[in-house]
This record gives sequence, structure tokens and C-alpha cells, in this order.
Amino acid sequence: MKKDKIQIDIRDLNFLITAADVGSFRKAAPVLGVQESSVSRRIRGVEDQIGASLFLRHSGGINLTMAGQRFLHRARHALDHIRDGAAEVAAIGRAEGGYLKVGLFSSLSSGFLSALFRAYDARYGSVHIDFVEGEAHEHINALRQFQIDIAFVIGLSDFAECDAAYLWSEQVLVALPEGHQLAASDSLTWRDLSAEKILIRDTPAGARIQDYVVRKIREIEGEPRVEAQRVGRYKLLNLVASGRGMTLIIESERLVKVAGLTYRPLHDEVVSFHAAWSPKNDNPAFRTLLSLARKMAPSSEVNQAIAHPRELEELRAEPSQIHDPSR
Repeated sequence: MKKDKIQIDIRDLNFLITAADVGSFRKAAPVLGVQESSVSRRIRGVEDQIGASLFLRHSGGINLTMAGQRFLHRARHALDHIRDGAAEVAAIGRAEGGYLKVGLFSSLSSGFLSALFRAYDARYGSVHIDFVEGEAHEHINALRQFQIDIAFVIGLSDFAECDAAYLWSEQVLVALPEGHQLAASDSLTWRDLSAEKILIRDTPAGARIQDYVVRKIREIEGEPRVEAQRVGRYKLLNLVASGRGMTLIIESERLVKVAGLTYRPLHDEVVSFHAAWSPKNDNPAFRTLLSLARKMAPSSEVNQAIAHPRELEELRAEPSQIHDPSR
């Protein structure tokens, strides 16, 4: 059986609560700034809709019926929820509170993002932030569907329907065993790596890295040895430390501590990092984060061209082989 639809105005609830608090329609009228007849009429309208008397009316005023007592309790809770919701939205509008969902390519253990979110928390500590790690194409799709507010990604990808801003660049490093003969060098080149086994993760991003490594080593007439491993990022670094090969990471991850592992810069190889977002996103908390990111970006870099000619092309728009202790 279909129930009749009940529509009660929020103002009617306020009239009911006020009348119950002061004990009469006459006393409630000046508090509400209306005539006594308006109070009586509105409450009668509520009673007609729900099909029950809420007040017993008498010459000395009014008293709540049993139904009225129960309804008053729910009415107070309803108005409290509405007031709390309004206060929460107002706080979001002032960027004093709110919610952010951020797409990341890596952990926040060090580097620009670590400093950015420490600064943001210091200024806007009441904003709740959820972090989502994934590949760039996943983040861009999520941005378009408003599932995340902003994404920090490697390189400049197809940002159709999204805006993007270049923020900073990082050196590419080679992770290798401490006892390896190449660990004695201050920096490495692709020629140094031409006879080495390069480990990558068996993921779409790893496939792009593999294509890039193969091409670079073949350019120097080397025979590439690339091996895909179906392990997490942290496990991959442990494989390197055990002497099973080398891998590539980014500069901000060199603080990752894995026993038996060391890092050396790969000469002339850098990657650029961008923030991406939907221009239709009107979340004030996101806007304050983007503004702070732009202010904190190295001044010598923000004025450069978005694309860097020497960066790892196949790392563009894909996460690199970096530390992920959760896997």
C-alpha cells in the first residue's frame, strides 16, 4: 500500500517547537514575529498532514499530546541536523573545514608533496583529506567524474576536459645493490646500464618504462635486459637489494631505506610533475590547495615550459617505480 506523501515546511517545525517551549500560541507569536492566528494555522496544517493532534488546546494555553511529544522529539533532531549541515557547508565555503580527495603517484614520505601537505595542514587543519594512489589515466578519469578533486601526476598526458599546471621536476635515479661495481660511480649513464638487468613492475606503467629503457639502450647499440616482476614497489626494491637487478626511481624517493640498496643519478634524465583538476570543480578546499602548490613551486621552474625535453617520455602520465610500503 502506497503511503501518502507528507510535506512539512521547516518553518512549520520551528513554529511547533517554539509553541511547545513557551506553552501557548499567543506567547509564541511575538517570538516568531507573526500573528497568533498564523501560529495556530501552521500547526493545524501539520496536524492535518500527519493525521494526529499534537496539542491539547485550552484557555490557559496548550499541552503536548503523546503524539505531540514524540513528534516534537523528532522535529528537534531534524532541525539540529539541518543546522549542523548548514554550518558544515558554511565552513567549507570559508575553507575552514571540508573534504578533499587527492590522487597521488607515490607516497608522501619526502619531497615537494610532503612539504606541500605539511604546509596545507598547518593552515587548513580542519580539512579532511583522503589520498588515492594510482596511475595517471585512472586519476584523470576520476577527475572528470568528480571522484577526486586534484591529482599530482608525472609528465603531461592527455588532460582533455581537465586543466593542468606544471609544478616541479625531479632527477631520475638508479637503484642498485650496495656491493655492485657501478655503486662506486657518482652518476650513471645508459651505457653503464646496457649490460645490466633492469627490473620493472608488471603493470601498464611498467610496460611503458620497459619500452623506454629498451629504446634508450638500443640507441647506444646495447642489448637490453628488462625483466617484469609481479610484485609491489617495495618488494621490487628488495629484489634489487638482493642482487637480482636494478630499477629506476625518482629523487624524492631516495630516502627510502632498504638494507643493501643504494642510489645513483641517471645522467641527464629528469621527470616533470603536474597538478591536474577539473575546471568545473568548485570545492573551495581544493582551490586553496592548488593556490598553495603554485606558491610553493620552485620559482626557477614554474616559468619554464611545461614539457621538459630530456624527461623520460614513457614515464609521462604514469607512476614511476617508487616505494609503496603498503604493498
